[in-house]
Amino acid sequence: MHKEILEDIGEKELINRLGKFMPRNQASDDCALIKIRNENLLVNTDSLVENIHFNDITICPKDLGWKAVISNISDLLSSGSKKTIGITINLILPPETEWIWVEKLYKGFNKALKEYGGVILGGDCSKGNEKIISITAFGIQGELELRRNACKPGDIILTTGIHGLSKLGLMIQNKINFDKNLSLNKRLINKAIEHFCRPQVYPNFLENLLKTRPNKKIKRIGCTDSSDGLFQAIEDLAINSNCKAIMNYEKIPKDKNWPKGDIWDEYYFFGGEDYELVFSLPKKWAKNLCKLDKNIYEIGYFSDGEPSIEFKDKNKNQLLKNKPFKHF
Repeated sequence: MHKEILEDIGEKELINRLGKFMPRNQASDDCALIKIRNENLLVNTDSLVENIHFNDITICPKDLGWKAVISNISDLLSSGSKKTIGITINLILPPETEWIWVEKLYKGFNKALKEYGGVILGGDCSKGNEKIISITAFGIQGELELRRNACKPGDIILTTGIHGLSKLGLMIQNKINFDKNLSLNKRLINKAIEHFCRPQVYPNFLENLLKTRPNKKIKRIGCTDSSDGLFQAIEDLAINSNCKAIMNYEKIPKDKNWPKGDIWDEYYFFGGEDYELVFSLPKKWAKNLCKLDKNIYEIGYFSDGEPSIEFKDKNKNQLLKNKPFKHF
């Protein structure tokens, strides 16, 4: 009899099955919510594995430390965290790892925490055959609960910024050969490397949401981040909220020097590690927010229907044949 292996069932099904051992909806979002007397805590864990997420060619240890923290803060923010308390760090390192590599890694941790808040609370170290950085981050739930299952038909789909840049940065760092007829703009190259090595998050996002909220009775909105790519983020929202996502390709924000073509659309939608926020709001709220923050873009809407994604321009639906990054 064939035995199921993780490669067969895939990451999403693995998480779905593990969720059966937890309280209801505990595995629906990146962060767990812990209710305590005065403040509700958000807890997130994210891991980076050598030769899967990083290597010494693509990123230096200081940038890697920054990125490891940002990936966790992004998850906290996408659940509605108003403040990062701190992080614990679990390191698995080969014995031959040089101390200076670890020191620079921690300088990157501290630089990101100094920028966005929080401190190192502790952690653990162990020996292994490859480097693994696993961070658990703790935040405080704000007034608005941001959850993947809170989107509604009629909501506008929005995103905080441009996608695809981190994917391009990774390819440049890996010295991938592009089409010989293609000449990448130097500004775009530098911007892509910066997005890959030093991604940013949006600390004013929640404040701007509250400023523009037309009805204070609204306490929950749909949201996730694009750490696994724009397509995966929208699909996660659609599936968890039981809605159909209609994307407007013409409204998708791109860098002015982003090349045209199907392969570049694939990089854009399926790249990952951009850490932009992807969320939905009622029409009036969306209009208010876009007016206040010019870095917020309307890219589609949710409707009734089978949880799925389609483009308003049917010719672009061929993009959906591509597959997002999978851990298994």
